[in-house]
Amino acid sequence: MEHSRAPDRPVAELPPALACFDALQARLAGRRPAIFLDFDGTLTPIVAHPDAAVLAPSARAAVAALATEIPVAIISGRDRLDVEARVGVDDLAFAGSHGFDIRFGERTATPAGVGFSEALDVAEALLHGRLDGVAGALVERKRFSIAAHYRNVGAPEAARVAEAVAEAATVAGLRTKTGKKVFELQPAVDWDKGRAVLWLLQQLRLDRPEIVPLFIGDDVTDEDAFRALAGRGVGIVVAQSGAVGRRSFADFRLTNVDEVIALLHRLRSHVGGSAFGAA
Repeated sequence: MEHSRAPDRPVAELPPALACFDALQARLAGRRPAIFLDFDGTLTPIVAHPDAAVLAPSARAAVAALATEIPVAIISGRDRLDVEARVGVDDLAFAGSHGFDIRFGERTATPAGVGFSEALDVAEALLHGRLDGVAGALVERKRFSIAAHYRNVGAPEAARVAEAVAEAATVAGLRTKTGKKVFELQPAVDWDKGRAVLWLLQQLRLDRPEIVPLFIGDDVTDEDAFRALAGRGVGIVVAQSGAVGRRSFADFRLTNVDEVIALLHRLRSHVGGSAFGAA
């Protein structure tokens, strides 16, 4: 189903989701939400090394509690098995590698990207050859993508990372996506977090008028989901208040992980009441 797409706006102009919770409720219009959450930068703070990301017990409890009331899915750039282990909550749907690898219930699916293993192998080898000598650079292989992290790379060397990624993409026939101090090499197919959300809505039988998909994420790659849900659902971007130069297709904003957790608690407190009506 195609929906209208709203223009992007500066993040600073978006209404704060907590302070404007009444406006958020009005967008739900008495319907029940289905929650889609990014992981890094949304449920956990951004850290220097991906392995250092740990979900706080309070965040895990908030997600688990909400999942007892309404559908909750995690849509992450991490490998699916990695993010599943870090979240540690049963009865969620998980999409890893930006939506290329999905599990819900007992079913796993790869809606796109199959057949690119050899290309990813070629790109991984090239990136290691170009970047293993660059201090702070990290090449992270995933099942359906490769991340080239440069958060800990000095400014003079960051260009070498970008050049290596561009070369690897060209040689292997992959596409490049950018994130927060990271480049992602992915299969060159028309698939992203937004398409993964829409696919999950259909598979979980949530693509119904009485259900409102709500996506919360912080990174540039999450904009695909905000665009996909424009006119159909609600997007909430997690960004520092007054973020300079950042624009988003989201409808509301939060400023940090603590506010995300506070919003999850607030949503749960209203689920099942007059605010959202019956399932």
